[in-house]
Amino acid sequence: MIPQQRRSSAARPDYPADDPRSRTDGLGWVARAVFPGPALRLTVGGGEPSAARYAVLPALDDAKFLLPLASRTVTAASVLAYNALRPPRVRATRAAIGGLARTGLLGLTRAPILHVSGGPLLTDHLAGLLGTPPLHAAIGIRPPDPHHKPTLQLFDDQGRPRGYAKIGWNDGTRAMVRHEAAALASLPEATGDFPAAPALVLHTTWQQREIAIIAPMPRQVRRIRRPASPRTAAMLAVARVSGPRVPFGSSEFLDSWRRRAAGGALAGAESPGAITVDDAIEALVARDGRLELDLGHWHGDWVPWNMARHRGRLLVWDWENSAPGVPVGFDLAHQFFQTALSGGAAVAPSAAAMDQALRRHGRALGLDERRQRFVGDAYLIELWLRTYQLSPGAGWNRRLHPALLDTLAGRLA
Repeated sequence: MIPQQRRSSAARPDYPADDPRSRTDGLGWVARAVFPGPALRLTVGGGEPSAARYAVLPALDDAKFLLPLASRTVTAASVLAYNALRPPRVRATRAAIGGLARTGLLGLTRAPILHVSGGPLLTDHLAGLLGTPPLHAAIGIRPPDPHHKPTLQLFDDQGRPRGYAKIGWNDGTRAMVRHEAAALASLPEATGDFPAAPALVLHTTWQQREIAIIAPMPRQVRRIRRPASPRTAAMLAVARVSGPRVPFGSSEFLDSWRRRAAGGALAGAESPGAITVDDAIEALVARDGRLELDLGHWHGDWVPWNMARHRGRLLVWDWENSAPGVPVGFDLAHQFFQTALSGGAAVAPSAAAMDQALRRHGRALGLDERRQRFVGDAYLIELWLRTYQLSPGAGWNRRLHPALLDTLAGRLA
């Protein structure tokens, strides 16, 4: 049987009650991932000499961002860098905070100050590996999620961006960091419609963390125009289809699905009457086993917030879920399903938004009506398998399970 939802196997160590790492909110899990080990001491408000200091914005109980307080220059840079990528309201807020930081008036925000004392610090370790001046990290805070990875934006003493450090801290996220490092190292040159991607700078391990440092983006990057419009030419370039069409029923893609499912599908224990993923796969084989498909690469997380434009070229990052040998069209399905889901829609209406996009844009990817239907159903199975692979030791994503199986049951009936 597939494991039920449970807490991450990376159990929270015992920390003093006043140490932010003892918290159960977003600040707590990010602090545990970035500042591991009993040799470090974290306090809010000071008390002892600090190796690093951070402003906690907007408040301790609603933390969204840790701003490094190494200097006015570094603090200002940490909120102003790449501000052109932000939505207008976020951009205005960051500009105001950056202005206060630059003039030494950040205290007007009354932000709590997080002090880190002792060592070793991850930023010092990375600076040593890279042979750079001291590094300072701006750290985003997200709600606790065993599938999320803390990302540190690294700056030098002059406030120049030096890269992004992604931290894998449990089995699932460590594998994701390793995969992205390998994917970035193997991407072809950005020519024609193939999008540019930030380069891999360093892949290393530290204190049971898997760490990839990704090169900083060019300073001139801007938000993409018309984010709801799919970049189908770039999707096709990423797919790199070169072989003949193959029947789904005899494809290596289907074989890989069966290996990943490993015969262990969850029946209706949490969702009475829902099909298992094995049922879904075999129903799709029964319906479309003879359907010939174009198989190719996909980015794996093709969404507008992973894209920018620079000098007329699309720039795409977060390649941790990329893979070869999948049906062309998965990136299109993913964009519209995930955009709807991130906007608060449930699985069924998100799938409906995906279907509408496939009907509207699928022919640009070589998908006729039957292949559009196949790609939609196959993508939902693929997404369930991705969630399943992350679940051991990390827990189910409750927004997707069992709702994906419920939705598939209706679609494949």
